[in-house]
Amino acid sequence: MSLTAELVARCHREEPDPGPEDGYPEFTEAEYDAAAADLLRQKAPGQLWLFAYGSLIWKPEFDSVEHRRATAPGWHRAFCMELTRWRGSPQQPGLMLGLERGGSCEGIAYRLRDDDHGGQIGRLLRREISGHDGIRAVRWIDIEIGGATQQALVFWADTTHTDFNVSLPLPEVARILARACGHIGSGAEYLFHTVSKLEEFGIRDEDLWQLQEMVAAEIKLLIAEETARAAP
Repeated sequence: MSLTAELVARCHREEPDPGPEDGYPEFTEAEYDAAAADLLRQKAPGQLWLFAYGSLIWKPEFDSVEHRRATAPGWHRAFCMELTRWRGSPQQPGLMLGLERGGSCEGIAYRLRDDDHGGQIGRLLRREISGHDGIRAVRWIDIEIGGATQQALVFWADTTHTDFNVSLPLPEVARILARACGHIGSGAEYLFHTVSKLEEFGIRDEDLWQLQEMVAAEIKLLIAEETARAAP
């Protein structure tokens, strides 16, 4: 990989958490429970599977009993969500991966424990979304595992129905990821961990592979500019 841990470390800086944006109130505990119950009612009978394509692969924060490579036909991953919190700031917005319609996406399917499906969905909701805008992009989709079709829960799919959807060319995405940082980390770190973990599973997303090369070049450019400014 062109994007190394050393380059990623150059992107880190301490940023305060700006908190929720005005007009986007966070879910109450009761609202999280209601959203989990609603998703559970939509679920087909049988096992509970989760399709992970980004940070849920390298920072799962859930208990699974099985994981397998899987494909989500009709979807592709893209940096399609603008962030002014988490891995971005109001001064330098960042970007996060979501699933957009069209193409196909290879990722990892996790089978969660068979007990307490509602509780596990609630736990995932609390990790992934903060309020009403986010719940619009949580859905059940069909994925393919070993030639068989399986229903799976997915987060941030079809973000066109949210207020933070963006569509940017790769060079602009690279420019943003090389510069954005929030209170939990940088955009470059997010990309680095995602590409690294996909490689571990033998999955190479061509757009992400090209993007990590472009982000590495952007960071090197920033380092060169900083060095030039510091020169006597």
